[in-house]
Amino acid sequence: MTAPAVHGATLDLLRARLASVITGRPDAIELLLVGVLSGGHVLIEDVPGVGKTTLARSLARCFDVTCTRVQFTPDLLPSDILGAQVLDPRDGTFRFHRGPIFTSVLLADEINRASPRTQSALLEAMNEGSVSVDGTTHALPQPFFVLATQNPIESQGTFPLPDAQLDRFVLRLSVGYPSAEHELAMLYARQRVDPIDGLQPVADGAALRALQTAVRDVLVREPVARYLLRVVAATRAHADLATGASPRAALAYFRACQARALLSGRAHVTPDDVQALAAPVLAHRVMLTPQARYGGTTADRLVVAAVKALEVPV
Repeated sequence: MTAPAVHGATLDLLRARLASVITGRPDAIELLLVGVLSGGHVLIEDVPGVGKTTLARSLARCFDVTCTRVQFTPDLLPSDILGAQVLDPRDGTFRFHRGPIFTSVLLADEINRASPRTQSALLEAMNEGSVSVDGTTHALPQPFFVLATQNPIESQGTFPLPDAQLDRFVLRLSVGYPSAEHELAMLYARQRVDPIDGLQPVADGAALRALQTAVRDVLVREPVARYLLRVVAATRAHADLATGASPRAALAYFRACQARALLSGRAHVTPDDVQALAAPVLAHRVMLTPQARYGGTTADRLVVAAVKALEVPV
């Protein structure tokens, strides 16, 4: 049997569990699963109250792995996340006290409220799966991924994520407002209890790692891979973009397309995967020119326009 057939039941159940908590947003659920199955980290960006934290918490509950939530604030220090050397009064020696980052799922709530110094403390963990404290490197549990949330419209008391930090997130997604019917269903679903409290794990850490391994086995034919690279190159040559997507972005794009194919029940990537993931994977990694920024356009629109201008391989 192919990998999609073997893992199909698990993925369907995972979608159903998440949809029972976040109603009417299958697109956001799909993107979140793409990010996690590709082995990357996900940034959930939207206005307050639309379910960013709920979506992240629901996913963490669906996997029987350790999960830690950290509320990012301006006074949060790197040691509050990574841990620190603590003096043991019994024998006068220093021992490393592990911080909340030693978990499988780190929910970084309102990540842009922490200072740049604290934000940068996550870079090694997100890229290498380890943290270094006082010259000693400590491996993090596997699997490990960060689900971060931020509010894009509030600037008071926030620090924009630096480009190096944004580049570590495989994709960025938004939840958006529900339809009237789905919002009504949400009111009644939460009339007495919170649905997230009743969520049961769908898979354990070993099953999640198996899914991530299966993603890497999804076939990407050379014409599709070259199409993907043309999309990346288009962001570097665009007149309204001061900075295009990096080679790291191309690799994340490649892996995300494999994950989307697996979620769709296919053993190969198609041009549709490349087109659908262009904005979620690339838009937060590019930088607009001042003229484009003040002209009212967005990175998402420019990336989508760049994709539409390219010839699609048959």
